[in-house]
Amino acid sequence: MSEIKPTDPAATNAGEEKDWAAAKAFFDSLKTRKPRPPKPQYAVTIAVSSRTLFNMVAERKIYEEEGVEKYVTFQQEHENEPLMPGVAFPLVKALMTVNSRLRQLYPDSEELFDIVLMTNNHAQVGVRLINSINHYDLTIERFCMTGGKSPIGYLKAYMTNLYLSKDGEKVTEAIEEGIAAATMFTSGDVENQLSDTQLKVAFDGDAVLFSDESEIIAKQRGLDKFFEHEQEFENIPLKKGPLKCFLEALGKLQRKFYAKNERMNCPIRTYLVTARSAASSGARVLKTLRSWGLEIDEALFLAGAPKGPLLQMIRPHIFFDDQMSHIEGAKELGTVAAHVPYGIGQKYHKGELIEQPVNDVKDKK
Repeated sequence: MSEIKPTDPAATNAGEEKDWAAAKAFFDSLKTRKPRPPKPQYAVTIAVSSRTLFNMVAERKIYEEEGVEKYVTFQQEHENEPLMPGVAFPLVKALMTVNSRLRQLYPDSEELFDIVLMTNNHAQVGVRLINSINHYDLTIERFCMTGGKSPIGYLKAYMTNLYLSKDGEKVTEAIEEGIAAATMFTSGDVENQLSDTQLKVAFDGDAVLFSDESEIIAKQRGLDKFFEHEQEFENIPLKKGPLKCFLEALGKLQRKFYAKNERMNCPIRTYLVTARSAASSGARVLKTLRSWGLEIDEALFLAGAPKGPLLQMIRPHIFFDDQMSHIEGAKELGTVAAHVPYGIGQKYHKGELIEQPVNDVKDKK
């Protein structure tokens, strides 16, 4: 999976440095209230699709029922009407809040969130997207509009740390390319329920932060074998999962607040929300995070209990899970949920096998 970007200035050549200096000077000369984008190799880059940032259900219906030409014409005819906020909108606002706090503490730092609009929309639709972003005063300067083609090939070029879309196929493609990604699901009007001073991010453990190596045992051989395995391998760290690199990136920014004695007022808070039980299988998870040099602010071990009620209390801006049953439960209680299509969990739904695994796990004992 994609890792944190290099912070060594030697990692870029002299020509790139010269080009960036010229771009910085040009942006600084503009009469604008918006801060310039951070340098990509230092930033934590979040790529969002237009359909996650904005509510484009009506426009999507035109595209599906009447075709691309009618869709483009409609967008052009309504380009001065701002699109309504979508499921990722509160998250983007929270990212901007963190950036504002970072700039107060580190005025010249490039270690900030950088939000990129990554869409397969045609460039002719771009005016409405730009007008909508300016209407809501969002700090999004980097766009990628691919005219109907998949934007996944551009994610690495944009140095993406996390890609969010409503298209599950594109998300799967991104994960296969080693990029942290998730499919976002609408959960109703939650914007007014979410914190406007602190970014809250909740993660499942297995097949999200960690690999699915232990979940394979639980699914194929049952919980008793799973508990035996986790206790036997308690001191062996789990392998990394698709979103480990994103937690790492969040931790990098959190530590900038800690360095200024702002731990208790840090505008980023992370949560582990796992179906594991603490006494039977929790130690390996915590020791794995420790071995990675990562912290999690709150660890919630539910021992198989529903996650929805706990998430309803946390009210995260985004909750990542690999199993659709947990996503559905979170959505029902108003949580912004994002599906990570990774690992053996994709072969099961509500505990029932929907696709026969290729290889059975052998008993290692």
